[in-house]
Amino acid sequence: MTELSHVNPEGEARMVDVSQKADTEREAVAKGRVLMKPDTLKLVKANEIKKGDVLAVARLAGITAAKRTPDLIPLCHTILLDDVSVDFDLSGNDCIEITARAKSTGKTGVEMEALVAASVAALTIYDMCKAVDKGMTLSEIYLESKTGGKSGSYRRKEE
Repeated sequence: MTELSHVNPEGEARMVDVSQKADTEREAVAKGRVLMKPDTLKLVKANEIKKGDVLAVARLAGITAAKRTPDLIPLCHTILLDDVSVDFDLSGNDCIEITARAKSTGKTGVEMEALVAASVAALTIYDMCKAVDKGMTLSEIYLESKTGGKSGSYRRKEE
């Protein structure tokens, strides 16, 4: 098992020093899901939720959240993001699937930025739709893949 990089020899939390790492192209993809009543999804698809365009607001919230990741996760580095995208799949009858992608050229990865984007997009969908469906469930937020950096590529295996 590898040592935890965010812990010093005394067991205290610390920020990892990335100053000696080389800049590499990095990309991470995170997924998430919001389960809801079929009638709620119909309202979202028809853009009939009273608060407004659910997907447009959730997309902007996810992108903004990715850019604010170090403000939310204490040991994350501030990085320059080259691109962040948040997309939705509404092909099911009772859920919205979220795919968040973050890209950067730098010394550290963008996994947390992609995960934060997917999480906040899911939370925003909940907020936009809670007046009609308080029983929605946010689930399955996970890292789908990542490329770049010292640890190389990762792709989640289906269970």
